[in-house]
Amino acid sequence: MKALIKYLTFFSLLFFVVNQSNAQSEQSKWKALFAVGVNGPAQDGLVEPFVANTINFPTISLGVQLMLKRKLGVKLDFGYNRFSSADNSPEFKINYTRINAQLVYDSTSDFTFLPMGMGLVFHAGPGYSSIKPLGFYKENKTAFLNVMGGVELHKTLSRTVSVFFDGSYILGFGKAFDPISEGFGSFNGNLFTATVGVSVSLSGCAYCN
Repeated sequence: MKALIKYLTFFSLLFFVVNQSNAQSEQSKWKALFAVGVNGPAQDGLVEPFVANTINFPTISLGVQLMLKRKLGVKLDFGYNRFSSADNSPEFKINYTRINAQLVYDSTSDFTFLPMGMGLVFHAGPGYSSIKPLGFYKENKTAFLNVMGGVELHKTLSRTVSVFFDGSYILGFGKAFDPISEGFGSFNGNLFTATVGVSVSLSGCAYCN
């Protein structure tokens, strides 16, 4: 009887370890991501004498992510940013929206020093930016292609939910504009964003960390 109990205990532990190993070897296949934070536009994207605040609120990001493999996935996300004039500038406000298709690389297993429950995810990909000035300069709209790159630091809260910090840089490919006829209140530069968000699994726990 004791031997049977030992065998049952052994196989129960073995099953638990294998089951946990399989769960750890797969990631959440589908995820929804929501984040909010601040942004900082590159000043050379504005024409003189316009100067933007160094830090602006809000930045909002919504995305859907699909992991194709353990480490590699894709993400489609939408971002909304607003920035406005500094104290030493003529008054203006600009809405900056973007949509990006990005590759996702989960490097968590590459950094063995990370504490349990922490993850590090890199993302990068092309997109499209749309600029809409407000107020007196609302007719000076522009749009251009971009490339976005960033890194997310995740902290697992449960098998389906994690919180994360994201730092990203959006490189814009806007063409130069004439500041007299078409430039006032417009923007064709780069943008830095820093956000805090929540990631939620949409595929249950079949692919949970």
